[in-house]
Amino acid sequence: MAEQTNTEALYEWIDQMTGAVQQSLGLTYLEALAEAGENLLQQEVVQSLPDEQKKELQKKLEAGLPPEMKREEIRKAFQLAVIKGMKENVQPHHAMTPDAVAMFMGYLAEKLTAKKEIKAVMDPAVGTANLLTAVLNQLNKEVVAYGAEVDETLLNIAYVLSNLQEHTVELFHQDSIEKLPEIPADLVVTDLPVGYYPKQEAAAQYELNVTGDQPYVHHLMIESTLKELKENGVMLLLVPNFIFESDQSEDLQRVIKKYAFTLGLLQLPGSMFKDQQFAKSIWIIQKRGPNVRQPGQALLAEMPSFSNREAMIEMMKSIDNWFKEEGFS
Repeated sequence: MAEQTNTEALYEWIDQMTGAVQQSLGLTYLEALAEAGENLLQQEVVQSLPDEQKKELQKKLEAGLPPEMKREEIRKAFQLAVIKGMKENVQPHHAMTPDAVAMFMGYLAEKLTAKKEIKAVMDPAVGTANLLTAVLNQLNKEVVAYGAEVDETLLNIAYVLSNLQEHTVELFHQDSIEKLPEIPADLVVTDLPVGYYPKQEAAAQYELNVTGDQPYVHHLMIESTLKELKENGVMLLLVPNFIFESDQSEDLQRVIKKYAFTLGLLQLPGSMFKDQQFAKSIWIIQKRGPNVRQPGQALLAEMPSFSNREAMIEMMKSIDNWFKEEGFS
């Protein structure tokens, strides 16, 4: 029998603690997960529970966890728990970036910032901070990160997950379109929410607001984040493929050309998506600024399956060559 990994051991502990808290307090799994994470962070059971229940949970906490847990082991263990919670209580805005995609975006972020000093990273739709911390783990730079999220449950998990991985992350419980924190970021990474944006008054401040019609939340979030991005800053956006074919796509392209350059577009393998209408791509954008130029050739590719090792090796060689040719690495 294979020896249990640290990630598996931590997930098992988290799941047990979450289940106990869920049962005792009548919470959803995701709400209880945030509470269980807080216990782990504080190294004590912080909830008001019956004495017997609290003693039992304290024993679980004191029983010990795998020593010297690495950041990625912590992130992946919580990712497994979040996926379980989302299956239990599916909501349109509760979705997690696939792990292979999060890791790949981290690789792209590292390549894009290899030759530049960066101080601030931002995710305007941070969710549980799974994508943000996956990127931070690969950047290997001392940065401050910021995240905004409207869903309080997801934000609570993001707080716990960021702190357990010992990342400096400031989180905001707010709508990034209505009001985005005024933080000049060097790098933006996000998995864009998709759909219509209902708050007409908030949308009115944007060029991509559509008069007499509901604007798209994914368009407005790109514009709002682009405004806060520093000159020369880079955005890594996970976007729906239909973003370039919608009835408002021309307006989006106009705003992008006004403020930034498209560095690349990497279409994710179709096999990742059960329904092709939900297929996504990684859009790489750089804001205009001193010494920023349109790349000689944008990085355009259809990604092979992440499980196809040989095809991925060839693709990574091509991507590495592009970064060298364009002076990023």
